[in-house]
Amino acid sequence: MEYPFPGMDPFLEAPNLWPDVHNSLIFAIRDQIQRQLNPNYVAVITPYITYESLQIAPNRGGIVPDVGILEPTPPITASVSIAPVAPAPLTLPAEMAVETRYARLELRSVDDETLITAIEVLSPVNKRAGSTKPSGAGVYQEKREKLFWSNAHLLEIDLLRNGVRPPLAYPLPDKPYFIFLSRAERRPNVDIWPTTLQEPLPVVPVPLRHPDPDVTLDIGAALRQIYASARYERRIDYRMDPPSPVLSEEDTTWLEARLQEVGLRP
Repeated sequence: MEYPFPGMDPFLEAPNLWPDVHNSLIFAIRDQIQRQLNPNYVAVITPYITYESLQIAPNRGGIVPDVGILEPTPPITASVSIAPVAPAPLTLPAEMAVETRYARLELRSVDDETLITAIEVLSPVNKRAGSTKPSGAGVYQEKREKLFWSNAHLLEIDLLRNGVRPPLAYPLPDKPYFIFLSRAERRPNVDIWPTTLQEPLPVVPVPLRHPDPDVTLDIGAALRQIYASARYERRIDYRMDPPSPVLSEEDTTWLEARLQEVGLRP
């Protein structure tokens, strides 16, 4: 099955899919950029582990309970007055912090391993706000600011509609997806590519060490590549609504028409 959208597929944002999408995209971006680098540079994948707060679906996983309830032997025969058990009026899935593996891409110089450009594909934990403890967004912002005070460039790819965006001095336009490029020599200015559902994802520059010219990154091509290789269409039900947040009325209308056009909805 061909990739069904001109740009980002919002169904790929589903929590059960995104860790695989994220890591697959990092590898596809690495391969695309690696082919363009001269012998002075290398693209390196750096894995990291974070803890996501996820809803645990019922009847999934192999969790062993701490307490077992055993039928007494022999059974109790005495007449005992027992109050009737009240059924629970509400049942909801729990949220649990589970270990999730992600990765980032770093372009480094071959001679001294200096970080030249960091490429971040943002994950839900990078965008999660919180007030009672250091939030994922807060931790990510600390790392981001350290990069801003370094000589390294930073390319951020935000293909998630949910969560908080990386902070800027002025409000961003109301668009679902963004790419941000902070060149070390141009800070505090950040180049921004806002992207809608209806348009292709942009081809963006990836800066290297001066005076070497930029290489390019075709994010749309990387998405199409991993969609085909990972067979995501087998795990997506396009008859359902895409994951939250709810699309605008305009985007919902376009999405419905697009899915009908490619034969994924009647």
